[in-house]
Amino acid sequence: MSTLARRLLAEFVGTALLVCVVVGSGIAAQQLSPDDVGLQLLENSTATVFGLAVLILIFGPVSGAHFNPVVSAADWLAGRRRGTGLSTTELPAYIGAQLIGGMLGAVLANIMFDLSALQISGRDRVTTGHLVGEVVATAGLIAVIFALARSGRAALSAAAVGTYIGAAYWFTSSTSFANPAVTVGRIFSDTFAGIAPASVPAFITAQIIGGALGLALIVTLYPDTPDTANNVVVPHADDDRPLR
Repeated sequence: MSTLARRLLAEFVGTALLVCVVVGSGIAAQQLSPDDVGLQLLENSTATVFGLAVLILIFGPVSGAHFNPVVSAADWLAGRRRGTGLSTTELPAYIGAQLIGGMLGAVLANIMFDLSALQISGRDRVTTGHLVGEVVATAGLIAVIFALARSGRAALSAAAVGTYIGAAYWFTSSTSFANPAVTVGRIFSDTFAGIAPASVPAFITAQIIGGALGLALIVTLYPDTPDTANNVVVPHADDDRPLR
């Protein structure tokens, strides 16, 4: 199997498991604490923090552990002038693997909790505050990831990214989706963790804007950011040589 195929498999499985963690812990929280939304959010965010950190450790050396189309797009954009980061042909492949993985991850979570495998959320989340929250959450995520790569601390990404997302669950009004693949996947969960299809375009637009703002900030602060695009989220294979 070529390195690119392994990388796509890692992005597919990693994103599927990430959404499974988010949705599954949301379902469990709703069942365990049906009358306490704050406790539900604590349970959901705690599982996501640890799950995301572990997934980055497992899949990062293979694909970089992007698990997020905005991260992949920023990686591609940052590396254009220096020939680093994802190539123009790799970017859509990464995004496709992430989106498909996200949808299947939600279905897997539904099945594990004996719910209907295919369901559509009715949870409308679009307000001005929520969209601003998504811009802030995504900008912060991109800033954390690229600052660590640029400063030679990408090895800390599992802990730092997990911690940031856990914090953003609480300090943003949207509870920090910050990821189009996760957003699309959560359409298929009609639970505490779900999002109605009508809310998705606005959320993804806010995430794209946030990603662009976060990358612009980091490029301004760290002008040599393109040199380290291959280290996002963590250093990974970028050719067809066997992984070691």
